[in-house]
Amino acid sequence: MRRTVTAMLTTALISVLAWTAMAETTLEKVSRTGTLAVGTRTGSPPFGFINRQNEWVGFSIDLARLVHRQVEKKLGKAIRFELKETVPQTRIPLLTSGAVDLIAGTMTDTRARRESVDFSLTFFVTGAQFLVKKGSPVRGIQQIAGRRIGAQLPDQPAAFTALAQGKIDAYTNDGIQLAGLKAKAPNPADYEIMGEFYSYEPYGMAMRKNDSDFRHVVNVTLMEAIEGGEYFRLYEKWFGPRGEVPYPLSEQARSFLLMQVVPK
Repeated sequence: MRRTVTAMLTTALISVLAWTAMAETTLEKVSRTGTLAVGTRTGSPPFGFINRQNEWVGFSIDLARLVHRQVEKKLGKAIRFELKETVPQTRIPLLTSGAVDLIAGTMTDTRARRESVDFSLTFFVTGAQFLVKKGSPVRGIQQIAGRRIGAQLPDQPAAFTALAQGKIDAYTNDGIQLAGLKAKAPNPADYEIMGEFYSYEPYGMAMRKNDSDFRHVVNVTLMEAIEGGEYFRLYEKWFGPRGEVPYPLSEQARSFLLMQVVPK
């Protein structure tokens, strides 16, 4: 009888703990742990990468630091800022499990992904293109028939190595990520980015679903950065003529960003 009662109590305790974990909001979790865990990339310059000084830096990381400051302001206390590596295969599981609280990398906001996570407003817009060796006959999507095209490889460095070694004829990914690979290549002039965008890739920060308070904090952070100009200063730092990956901001993209800022 005692064993039965003990087992019942144990099961009930586990259920209560599981329910409590599910009911805990992100801001409550961050307040309890004293840490905001952010998932990002280590090989996607200039969004998230390891630089020559072995520092983990990037545009997305700088935006996440702005979120961190807003979270500290919201909670009224100091919070530790922690980075964890996430790749396409692991980022949603790490987010939904609670291992990270925010994904700030190069994640496209899609309807399918919205089934699992929520997204912030869009902080970057790009589209898919092709990275090829200079002189390649692949000039765009019309020339890929019969060619070896790399798409979902383990990571960006692996994709570039496959292209450099001739194992594939072209690597397709978001244009800005291809620009990052080209810029960091030993001989950037040996490679070209070809073709018009053949997809629409709006990047957003991802959060656990149905957590409106935290999503509001993230969105307000991004809106204030866009409205106040900090976003554009960071863009110039990473994508300007002297940045890690020169990539001019189009007037259409600037207008799109500004139009997402709702009135106070």
